[in-house]
Amino acid sequence: MSTDRRPLLLVLLGSAVLATLVVHFSFVPQYFREDPFMTGLALAFGWLTYALIFYAASRLWSDPQELPSMRTADIGIALFLVSLLLGAALDAFGFTLEAILEAYVVPAIGIYVGLALLGWAIGRRTEAINAIVRQ
Repeated sequence: MSTDRRPLLLVLLGSAVLATLVVHFSFVPQYFREDPFMTGLALAFGWLTYALIFYAASRLWSDPQELPSMRTADIGIALFLVSLLLGAALDAFGFTLEAILEAYVVPAIGIYVGLALLGWAIGRRTEAINAIVRQ
């Protein structure tokens, strides 16, 4: 990686971590019970910043020798979507979030692992493409 982009990626990583923490520990609990629409918006923004953390981390610390496969991103997207569907199915079967919070632990873990895989794969692929262009 060229040294001139490293500070920008560190700023991106730091700001994504800060934004993720603020959204997940401030905005989501604030809107959770009263306003489902704002909760959804806050979660979507929090998920985006969470994926950006892994994107920036993979750009900083991975060193792909060749163009990596996007299979990791495919697995991440699949895990994210299946976890969302599992959460929706739990709600449809009457296991609401307010009644049984523990039932949503597995879908939540799947969502965050899927986003991490997606962000890492895209960042790694971007770093490999940039290395090819620099040659």
